[in-house]
Amino acid sequence: MPISIPRLAAILLSTLALSLPPARAADDPYEHYVQTSRDFQRVKQDKDWCYQAFPSWMVMPWTFHWGIGYSDESGKWSLAHGYNGAFLDHGDVEGNKLDWINQFHLRFYMDHTANKRFLHLWDGSDMKPHANQVHGTGIRIVPVNAALKTKLEGIMHDHITAVMSSPYRAAYALDDEISWGHFIHPAMWCVTDDKGAYNQWLKEIYGPGSPQRDKWIGYDDLRGKLRTWHVADFDASPLMDQWSFNDSYWNNFLGDLVEYANSVDGHTPCGFVGGQAPNAFGGYDYAKIMRKIQYIESYNIGSTQAIIRSFNPHNAIPAVTTWFHKDCDDDAWQIWYYLAHGNRGFIAWVDGWFDGKTPKPWHEQVAGDFKEATDKIGPLVSQSEWIDDGVAIYYSHPSIQLGWILDAEAHGHTWINRNGDDRLGAAHLVRHAWENMLRDSGIQYNFLSYADVIQDGIPATCKVLILPACLCLSDAEARRIRTFCQNGGTVIADYLPGLWDQHGKGRPAGGALDDLFAVKHNPNINSSDLFGQKLWCEVDQDQNFGWKTYEEFLTKGNQCIKDASGFNKVVRDMAVMHEKAFGKGKAVLMNLSPQWYNAYRVAGFDAAQKRQAFLQYLAAAGVKRWVWIKDAGPREFGYEITYWKNGDRTILFVCFNPETSGSQTGGGNSVGLKTTTIPVTLEFAANVGPLRDERTGKD
Repeated sequence: MPISIPRLAAILLSTLALSLPPARAADDPYEHYVQTSRDFQRVKQDKDWCYQAFPSWMVMPWTFHWGIGYSDESGKWSLAHGYNGAFLDHGDVEGNKLDWINQFHLRFYMDHTANKRFLHLWDGSDMKPHANQVHGTGIRIVPVNAALKTKLEGIMHDHITAVMSSPYRAAYALDDEISWGHFIHPAMWCVTDDKGAYNQWLKEIYGPGSPQRDKWIGYDDLRGKLRTWHVADFDASPLMDQWSFNDSYWNNFLGDLVEYANSVDGHTPCGFVGGQAPNAFGGYDYAKIMRKIQYIESYNIGSTQAIIRSFNPHNAIPAVTTWFHKDCDDDAWQIWYYLAHGNRGFIAWVDGWFDGKTPKPWHEQVAGDFKEATDKIGPLVSQSEWIDDGVAIYYSHPSIQLGWILDAEAHGHTWINRNGDDRLGAAHLVRHAWENMLRDSGIQYNFLSYADVIQDGIPATCKVLILPACLCLSDAEARRIRTFCQNGGTVIADYLPGLWDQHGKGRPAGGALDDLFAVKHNPNINSSDLFGQKLWCEVDQDQNFGWKTYEEFLTKGNQCIKDASGFNKVVRDMAVMHEKAFGKGKAVLMNLSPQWYNAYRVAGFDAAQKRQAFLQYLAAAGVKRWVWIKDAGPREFGYEITYWKNGDRTILFVCFNPETSGSQTGGGNSVGLKTTTIPVTLEFAANVGPLRDERTGKD
C-alpha cells in the first residue's frame, strides 16, 4: 500500500552532532590504503545520468524461451500486462527483435556484453572436471590480466556498437553469475598470473615491512590449526589476504571494463547480472563491488538486496532482481516488496509462461499489479531516496571471511563440497536476525561498510551502530567507532567484536573495542571457551547441512548455554549485556548471538517478543518508530513499513516481510506468505498531512 505525505520536520530523523573522523593516523598504512587505493575508487555513478537510461520500474523478460515471437500482437500483449522492458544477448540483433523493441519503446538490457566463459567460467556440471583446480592453489583457469582485458574490450566493442542505434538502451551486463572462482563455491586459486601483483598489493595494504609471500596457500594449510589456536596466536592472514587481493584485483578489472563500455557508449550504465550473496569467494565484497558498477541484478540471498540499497549512492544505480513465477499471490507480493525496498525492476524468467504460443491464464491475474507498478508507482519512486531511522548495521567483509574459516572447520576435508553459505554461515544468519528484529519492531536501517567508515566516519544521522558478528576490525575502524560513541552515539555489539584485526590475526591484548565496552576478552580464548566448546562457531554446520527449520538448525547437536533471554551465550564464562557510558554515548556488548530470533520469528508474534533483549537500548538512543499499524497483533505480525523521500514528499509502503527462498542461480520468492486481506489503520507519532493513497489517488 504506497501512500505519500509531505516530508515534515516532525517525522524526519533528528541528527547527532557530526562525528567527524580524526585526522588520519600517519602510522596506519591500512587507513591510508582505504583512503587512497584504486580498490575503493568509484566509476561514474551520476544519478541523473543513470536515470536517463533507466527511468522507471521495468520488467525485462529474459526471452530465450519466449514463445510468442516479436510481432504487433506480442508487443501489445507485453505492454498490456506491464512487461515494459526487454532483453538482448551478445549484441545479437538478427531478425526483427531490435526493430520490435524500438517499435514498442521497450527499454532493454544486454546480457553477455563481454561474452560467457571468461567472467563466468562454467555452467552446472561443467565445473566438475575442474574441481581440483578451483580448490587448488594454482592460477584461475582463465587468468585475469591485460591480455584478457584487451580480448574482452574487443568483444564489448562489437556487441555495444551493434545495438547503439536503439534509443532504448537501459544497461549493459558484462556477464551473468560472474566470479573469480565458480559462483561463491569455495575457491583457493589466484585470480591472476601476474606474478608481482600480489606482493605489490601487500606493500600497499601493509606499508613498510609488508610480508613477502611467494607461496599461495589453501584452507587445508590453516584447518588443522583451528583446534589448537588461541585468539592471541590465531593467524588467518595468509589466506584472508589472498581472498582480499583476489576481490580487489577482480573488482578493479570489472571497473575497467565498465569504464571501457562508457567510452564506447557514454549514455548507458554497465554492470553485471546474477549477483551472489556477500562471501569470502568470487569477488563478493560489496564495499568494493558497489564502487565499480553502474547496474546490477542480484539475487535476494544473504541480505544482498538491503546491502546493495545501502551502498547505492543516492539510489543512483539501477538495481533489479530476478522474478520467477510461483503463484499469483507470490507474484503480487514480489512486485510490491521489491519496489518498496528500492529495486528498479525485474529480469523475468519466462520459462513456462506459454502453452505453445498462448500465454497462460495467470498473466491476466497479475497484470493489474504489474501495470500499476510500471505506469503509476514506479515513476513516483524512481528518483526517491531511502529513509532510515538512524540505525546502521555494520558491514565487515573481513569478518565474513573469518566467519567462513571458522564455520567450515566442522566439514573436515569435505569443506570442498560446501555451498549455500547464505543459509549456513554464522555471518549471514546473524545479520539476517538483526535485520528482522529491526523490521519487526518498525525500525528501518542501512548497512554501513568498513570502507565508508574509514573514509568518511559514521554519518551524522546515525544514532545506533550495530556490530553483527564483527570479529575483525582494524585500528582505523575502532577509532571511528570510538569517536562516534564519544560524540553521543550508541554502539551495540553481539559478540567477539574486533578480537581479530582486518587480516584475520588475533589481537594478543584483547578486543579492539574492549575499552569501549569496559570488558576484557582473554586473549587465550579458544574454541573450547565459546558456544558449545567444540567449534569456534555456534552451529555444527556439517551436522546441520541439510536443515529444514531454524529450530532444528540451532538445536541438533548443539551444546550451547542458552541464556535466560532465550539466546545462546558466546563466551561461556563472561557475563551478558555489558553496558557502559562512553563520553556522551553508550556502548553495549551482549555476549549473545541473535541467531535464535530466526526461529522465534517463525514461531510467531509472542515468541518474537524476545527480540527486546537486543533492541531494548534503541529507545534510549532516540530511535522510535514514527508510523505503525494500529493495534497490530498476531494477525499482522511480519508486516513492514518502508519509506522514501522524493522532493517534499515522504512515500510509505506497507507490506509483509516473510522469509524468502533463493539460490545461487536466482530467486527471491516468499516462504509462508500470508494471503488473507487485512484492513489496517495507520497511526503516526506526529501530525502529518495531507495524506494521499497513491494507488487510488485519493486523499
